[in-house]
Amino acid sequence: MTPIKALIAAGLSLWLAGCAASGPAPSQYTLPANAGGDPARIAGAEATHRLVVGQPRLARFLEVDGLVLQLDDITLNEANHHQWAEPLGLQLERGLRARLAARLPDTQVMRDDTDSRRNATAVLRLEVDRFHGRFDGRAVAGGQWQLRDGAGKLLAMAPFAVEIELAQDGYPALVRALGRGWDRVADEIAAEIKRLR
Repeated sequence: MTPIKALIAAGLSLWLAGCAASGPAPSQYTLPANAGGDPARIAGAEATHRLVVGQPRLARFLEVDGLVLQLDDITLNEANHHQWAEPLGLQLERGLRARLAARLPDTQVMRDDTDSRRNATAVLRLEVDRFHGRFDGRAVAGGQWQLRDGAGKLLAMAPFAVEIELAQDGYPALVRALGRGWDRVADEIAAEIKRLR
């Protein structure tokens, strides 16, 4: 074999090895949209109440790109080829704002920033300890939320723990079940906010 043919053959084999090693691109997921409430009744600037929703604090094992599965009572695994399309904390915050706005039509639900905090009737903070799939075919969401008035006084605080059975196997079913779990968390928080008024 001539040196040029040997060089071409070596280059071709390296290229083929690179193609084989790269594998398929990971699948990326976003939480489904709000499944409850009436988005047509979302409050505008004339709303009676103003609720600021901060970005949830996530347990460290949830601050990853891949969806998390609990394999047994103590083992957690981050998926390599099934990832969130954007950071989970941002999706949870945006999803919760949309869900609460649909469930509280007399409330302007706003993102947490200096201006909105200054005009807030209440501020909602969440800690999320669980938001993953489990070995028994369930999606779990858990943590704690607290509601404070504009001056920082604690109005209400409660844990949340939701389990949703997956409709079928697979990561898309897991993401949809997690979305339904987040709907239930929004239902609980909205009901408590209404009770406090």
